[in-house]
Amino acid sequence: MARPYTPGPKQFVFAVGDGNDQQVSVGDPQEAYMAFSAFFRGRESDTYTIEDGSTGQRLILMPRQRVISRIKDADQPRSEHLRVDRGNRYLPSAMLFFENGYAGLDYLGQWFPDLSDLDASPESRGAARAATITTAAAAVEEVARIWADSGIVDPSDKYYVFFESHDVDDDRAERAELLQLIEFLGLERVDAPAEAAGGEVWVRTDPRLDVEIARWA
Repeated sequence: MARPYTPGPKQFVFAVGDGNDQQVSVGDPQEAYMAFSAFFRGRESDTYTIEDGSTGQRLILMPRQRVISRIKDADQPRSEHLRVDRGNRYLPSAMLFFENGYAGLDYLGQWFPDLSDLDASPESRGAARAATITTAAAAVEEVARIWADSGIVDPSDKYYVFFESHDVDDDRAERAELLQLIEFLGLERVDAPAEAAGGEVWVRTDPRLDVEIARWA
């Protein structure tokens, strides 16, 4: 059962830019998600906005542009943008927003402060994202985030497998970022087994990663 909002109920506004905004009052994130899921699936639009007026935060989904944006206006205004490489990202991103707002979307992928950054090649985006990470602690956290999205621990417990069962054309930006972070941290990348999918990255387990990956598991 979803954790109730405290204080609750909580109000959100759903909009698609046609003036027919929908305001909902909900008791918990699951109820908010169900209401937005019906709103999202019942319309055809370039842009879907979820606004939390109590926090000054917004989530904007742009499926036709393959972009998700998150905005917070309170205290220190900030906006960031994410290129969506898989079509099943939109509704899960809404659930993360309903659960923990702007910060709840941190793990979703590579966020950039400028929309124009998203026009770069996936490899360039990955390299740019990796370049912003300058400490070992931040690098370990980011590697664990990437693993949590689609990784497993090999049954031998000797290897972390990233992008498990993914093709080489999937997750290009995150793969490029991961490879740079592996080098930055001095982790040991090993050859994947012959039967592994072409996009998998295998890395020998490392004590620095064990705790952080266990937190995401």
